[in-house]
Amino acid sequence: MNPSDVQASFCACLADEWAKAGVTDAVVAPGSRSTPLVDALDRVMRVHVFLDEREAGFAALGIGLATGRPAVVATTSGTAAVELHPSVVEAAQAGVPLLAVTADRPPELHHVGAPQTVEQHGLFAAAARWSFDPGVAEEGSKGAWRSVAARCVAEALAGPGPVHLNLPFREPLTGTAGALPEGRPGPWHAAAPPAPPGGDPVTAEILQADRGLIVAGAGAGDPGEVLGLARRLGWPVLADPRSGCRLPDAQVVAAADALLRVPGVAAWRPDVVLRLGAPWASKAVSGWLAGLACPQVLSDPDGRWADPERRASHVTRAGAGALAATVVERRPGGWLHRWQRAEEAAQAAMGSLLDKGRPLELSEPAVARACAAGTPAGGVLFASSSMPVRDVEWYGAPRGGLTVLSNRGANGIDGVLSTAVGVALGGDAPTVVLLGDLAFLYGAGGLLWAARRSVRLSVVVVDNDGGGIFSFLPQARELAPERFERYWGTPHGVDLAAVAAAYGVPAARLADREALEAFTASAAEPGVRVGIVASDRADNVAAHDRIHAAVADAVAAVVAYSVP
Repeated sequence: MNPSDVQASFCACLADEWAKAGVTDAVVAPGSRSTPLVDALDRVMRVHVFLDEREAGFAALGIGLATGRPAVVATTSGTAAVELHPSVVEAAQAGVPLLAVTADRPPELHHVGAPQTVEQHGLFAAAARWSFDPGVAEEGSKGAWRSVAARCVAEALAGPGPVHLNLPFREPLTGTAGALPEGRPGPWHAAAPPAPPGGDPVTAEILQADRGLIVAGAGAGDPGEVLGLARRLGWPVLADPRSGCRLPDAQVVAAADALLRVPGVAAWRPDVVLRLGAPWASKAVSGWLAGLACPQVLSDPDGRWADPERRASHVTRAGAGALAATVVERRPGGWLHRWQRAEEAAQAAMGSLLDKGRPLELSEPAVARACAAGTPAGGVLFASSSMPVRDVEWYGAPRGGLTVLSNRGANGIDGVLSTAVGVALGGDAPTVVLLGDLAFLYGAGGLLWAARRSVRLSVVVVDNDGGGIFSFLPQARELAPERFERYWGTPHGVDLAAVAAAYGVPAARLADREALEAFTASAAEPGVRVGIVASDRADNVAAHDRIHAAVADAVAAVVAYSVP
C-alpha cells in the first residue's frame, strides 16, 4: 500500500476496534491534519461536530459521564490539541472515561518552525491515565494496530479516566483503507472490572457502633445497596443529590447543609462515619466532618483517595453491598429518629419559603429546588459548579427518577453547556442544565449548531449580572464596593437572550414560577432552548440567610429534646 492508504487503513482499524469495545460516539472539531481519522470515525460511529476544540472535549466528557463509556474527541494539530486540556483534567479528576485523540505533524516537521506544530506527546502529563504516540503508521506495524486501539478503551475504563493517543500523519492525508488486520469476536484486549471485594473484617469491626452516619457523594455506588446498608445498620444517610441516594426514604437526610449550620445539630456526635464517594460541595458538611474525633471510613471501589481534610482513619475498596454482608443487623434507635425529625422540620421550613406561592419562590435557591423537582421523570439535571450545584445540594428535596450530574472533578465553570449537550447526546434523556450567567457566557460557543443536534435540553440561566458566589465571601464585606465589583462581582451587562439568539437558540425570560415550571417540563420535548431567570446578588445572600434562619427555628424543638 502507498503511505496515504496505510494511514487510512490504520485509522479504519482504530475505529473498528473502538466500536468492538463499545465506543459509539465521536466528537470532532474541523481541521486538516485529522482527516484520515475523521473519515474512519464517520464510517462506524455517531459523529458530532463542534467548531471549538475546548467545547468538543467537554461534549465528549458529557457523553462519557452519561453513559459510562468513553467517547472519542478528535482534533487537528497545534493549539487545537492544547484546547482539550481542561476537559482532560476534568475527566481525570472526576473519573470519567475519555479518548482524547490528537492529530500531529510528522517528526520531520518538529523543531523547525513548521506551522501548527507543538510538542504534543505527553501533552496532558499526569492527567492522562495512559498516553501513547505510535509514530506515523507503517504497514509493518499493523499487527499492533488493534492492540493499541483496544488498550486505549481498556485503560480509559480501568481508571476510569482520560487516555491520550497522539497520531502523526503525513501528507497526502486522503487515502483508501485496504483490508484490515483480522480481529477477534470482541475487543482485542478487555480490562476485567475489579473483583468484588470480599469481607473486610477491619471495616466491619469499625462499623459496629450504634450511632453511625453514612455520607454519600457522587460515585457512592448503587443507591439500593447504600440504603440497604443504612437500614441494616440503623443509620441515617446524608445524601448528596449526585450520589443517586437522595430518594424519598426514611434513612435519607437531604438538608444536611442547613441542619449542620444549626449549632445544636452540629453538636450531635456520631461514633463512626462511613463516607461513600466524593465529598459534598458544602463547607458546612465538610467542616463538621473535619471536626469530628470519631473514626471515619472512606470507601471507594476505584481506590480514589477523596479525603481533602485528611480525616479518614481507614480506607477500603469494599462498597456498600459488600459491607452490608459483613455487618451485624441492628434495629434503628433514637439516633436515627433524631435525624429523621430534623430532616422533616428542615424540609418543611425550606418549603414554606421556596415552594410555589411562597415568599422566595423565584429566588436562586427556589430555582434550584424547582429544577430538581421539575426535571421530567427519568431525566438528568446538570448543575454548574459555583452556586448552582450548591443550591441543588442544599435545597433540592428527595425524589426518584432523577440523575444529578456536575463537573465537580476540577470544579471549573468552563465547558458547562457543552458537557450538558454531551450528556443529552449520550444518554438520550430529557436534560435540564442549571448554570449562572458567567458560566453561560464562558461556554456560549457550545450552543453553536445546537439546534441541529437531536437532543432534549432546557438551559436555565440564573442571571445576577456577575459572579454571585463571591458575594458570600469576606471580600464582599471587607473591600470597597467599586473594587469588589471590578475584580469579583464582574458585572457584564450582556443581553443573554440575544447571545442565545445569535447562536440560533430560542430564549425566553422566565418572570414567574409558572413559567419556570413549564420551562423545565419542556425538556421532555425535542430541541434546545434557553430560559433566563433574573436575580440580584445582594438579595440572593439575604435569601440564603433567611432560609438558614428558618431551618434553625424549625429544628429547635428537635435539638431541645435530643439526648446528647
